[in-house]
Amino acid sequence: MSVSERPEYLHGYSPEERERLHRQARFLEPMVHANLPFRRRKRLLEVGSGVGGQTEILLRHFPDLHVTGVELVDDQIADAKAFLATVPWAKDRFSIVKGDAAQLEFGAETFDAAFLCWVLEHVKDPARVLSEVRRVLVPGSPVVCSEVLNATFFIDPYSPDTLRYWTAFNERQLAFGGDPFVGAKLGNLLQSVGFRDVTTEVKSFHLDNRAPAERAEFLAYWTDLLLSGAPALLAAKEVSPEVVDGMRRELARVARDPNSVFFYAFIQARARSW
Repeated sequence: MSVSERPEYLHGYSPEERERLHRQARFLEPMVHANLPFRRRKRLLEVGSGVGGQTEILLRHFPDLHVTGVELVDDQIADAKAFLATVPWAKDRFSIVKGDAAQLEFGAETFDAAFLCWVLEHVKDPARVLSEVRRVLVPGSPVVCSEVLNATFFIDPYSPDTLRYWTAFNERQLAFGGDPFVGAKLGNLLQSVGFRDVTTEVKSFHLDNRAPAERAEFLAYWTDLLLSGAPALLAAKEVSPEVVDGMRRELARVARDPNSVFFYAFIQARARSW
């Protein structure tokens, strides 16, 4: 893909979507950033740095780190730079460059750590991206990848319009050349391009009557996530307005139900370059 091209992205590139990405980074921080292996690392590569939401968290958690973010979309780059310029602890500790993750414009052994979050689900050749990441890492450097596994989504009460919408959501991402199930494949992908010490962890949200406040909070986040894809799905006629409206009603009903259940899991993989 040429760096001049804007990749197809189900959620779009509106200002509202960019703000949603900031909220998402903060909301999922406790799960995504728990015990990351970047202590004593100095030069971290963040692939698909987007609006800088993850960048801010990395800089806050690791005061000795300098983060180089690679992003393909100009609007995202501008948003990230403007946002990070307002963060005191980010001053002189980051750079955001335009580039294609499948053709990184860095020399071998430029970085001593790498971080990828919700990126490989959107690329056509995740093995190529991971191979490039390995090339630019110093031997022994840690890499952390967090990725979706959309087959795990479950809610109760039964919500047929939500499930119809979710199927269309995933099929649209596949049509764009992405993979909404790539999380389950991270172990194979990392090993296939030469990383070692590969581990994977299933990180799940299983929310029921034991945590009603957290369940309500997560359902609000999840509704926001799903609806962010509605304009593209409606425009492509992948779903009807009736299905979208039905999903809204179902999710609101699930949020009010005192016995509702929500489950979703993503995969975080860790490895080292050699």
